[in-house]
Amino acid sequence: MRNFLFAFLGSGLLVFGVSPKACGGPVLYQPSYSMDEELRGPAETYGAQPGDIYMSLDNAWVAIGGHRLAFAGPPHHSGIVVARPDGTMGLLEAGPFNGIWVELIDLSYGLGEHERRGETVWIRRRRTPLTPEQSAQLTAWAVAQDGKRFAVFRLLSQITILRARGPVRTEYVGKPHGERGSYFCSELVVESCLHVGLLDPETTRPSATYPRDLFFDASVNRYLNEHPPLVHDWYPPARWVSCEK
Repeated sequence: MRNFLFAFLGSGLLVFGVSPKACGGPVLYQPSYSMDEELRGPAETYGAQPGDIYMSLDNAWVAIGGHRLAFAGPPHHSGIVVARPDGTMGLLEAGPFNGIWVELIDLSYGLGEHERRGETVWIRRRRTPLTPEQSAQLTAWAVAQDGKRFAVFRLLSQITILRARGPVRTEYVGKPHGERGSYFCSELVVESCLHVGLLDPETTRPSATYPRDLFFDASVNRYLNEHPPLVHDWYPPARWVSCEK
């Protein structure tokens, strides 16, 4: 009886021209260096391009607690958009969904799954599209990193005196390593950008950079505050949602 009632009401809505709002697909709201819940309109259809950077707030206590211990704060996760070999858009992440592997996953699935898990998602779009050569390089790099380990022990070292981040030491340690056997999330994003020539290897410090530094173009770390990696070539963070609200 209940199912019949729902069906009847649904058909009535259609008869009288009232239907649920159709979803036009993923959108970005207006960019802002803010992590509040406000959706700043107008919304725009998100046309993903290689080199865009994803960030999110994670609800897992491990991610939240770990970032607090490292004096980092939110957001807690990041990844980079790449073109996959078949031409579809992918998301390269170290440790997606609190896993322990580097994965190159379908972009729509990845962003949608982060949202489904209750995470707030942002995208920093490239101001200048990658050249075909840069995009091809990024694709090859992403494929080569897929399946590598998440850098659990290097991440844990971020809460010790052995970390690459500090008032003085960041300038001298944490420099680019290129391809490694493992990565934590923001380290992978930064090394990926370095690999295709999007960042300056002289001033970039992958293993000392956290998602929060990538989000705000500002840092409590003196060196990173003087050399914010994304400030010139990426737009500020814009809220991503799978369907306009």
